[in-house]
Amino acid sequence: MNETASKTPTASTVKTYAGGCLCGAVRFEAELDLASPVGRCNCTICTKLSSAGLIVKPSAFRLVSGEESLSRFSARAGSPNHRAFCKHCGVLCYGAGDVPELGGAFRSVSVNCLEGVDPSKLTYQYWDGRHDNWAAGPRSTPWPV
Repeated sequence: MNETASKTPTASTVKTYAGGCLCGAVRFEAELDLASPVGRCNCTICTKLSSAGLIVKPSAFRLVSGEESLSRFSARAGSPNHRAFCKHCGVLCYGAGDVPELGGAFRSVSVNCLEGVDPSKLTYQYWDGRHDNWAAGPRSTPWPV
């Protein structure tokens, strides 16, 4: 079993949170369980962005406004996975894609973009993406870079 076990969300712990970029051009809502551990990865881009996210099904995520203000980045050409940034202020708002090991189509909501949420109060789990060590699963302490 993983060092950090995922909790099963219940109706009482899932809430709708609003979020967006710094300049306000991109706005979204997401149904999230902030009692669940937030994922942090040590891969190059996640490290450089200080990325921290919660993965949800696409149906739990709504882009409210700003589609025209988004720019997308994919680490590999042809990948179905990308990160969505505001092209005005540069803030990473969310990621999206399709990874069978994650249950298929997903959105990864940046907890740093959520309104009224103090990221220092959340619980984190760490992944070793830098070494493509996904099979090791998450743990409660950061992996080396």
